[in-house]
Amino acid sequence: MTMMDDFDFDDVGMDGALPPEEGGNRTFLLVAGILGAILILSLILMAVYAMVVLPNRRAAQSTQVAQINAQNTQIALASELTAEAQAWTATPTVTNTPLPATATPSPTAVLAPTNTPAAGLAQSQRDAQLTATMSALFTQQAANLLTVTPIATRLPETGFADDVGLPGLLSLAGALIVIIFLARRLRTAS
Repeated sequence: MTMMDDFDFDDVGMDGALPPEEGGNRTFLLVAGILGAILILSLILMAVYAMVVLPNRRAAQSTQVAQINAQNTQIALASELTAEAQAWTATPTVTNTPLPATATPSPTAVLAPTNTPAAGLAQSQRDAQLTATMSALFTQQAANLLTVTPIATRLPETGFADDVGLPGLLSLAGALIVIIFLARRLRTAS
């Protein structure tokens, strides 16, 4: 017996050609192309997000910061004016000063009355306006004092880790490791 007798030519065929290749290459190339397209599409979307969405979000945040600063400035100015109005005291308009001891040698001319309001009337209008302003500021200040702003004093106690704790997490991790080993053993035993 020769070496050629041991070789079986039935597998190769009569003409010596190899069996046709399976279509697995085509499926692989199709899946690889789909994954590549998804990767390229995700890169394009990330670039659009970085160049369009993030600058708009930053601009909106800076606008909000500017509005908050303007509001804080307005509140500080109103508080300063309120403090200034509280410190204000009315000065008397009429003072009792003694007349000079010398006599006037010539008579003085008296002017005719006019339709202009007296200085005392203008002062009373100013006092009324100041009182109205002060009462409005006091009302705003009282409304701000009555508004309670909640302030967090500690972290919330919610979530899985707070309910179960560290021993529960360790026991869960151990159970998952046991499941992994059991699954591998069952797979190799089959």
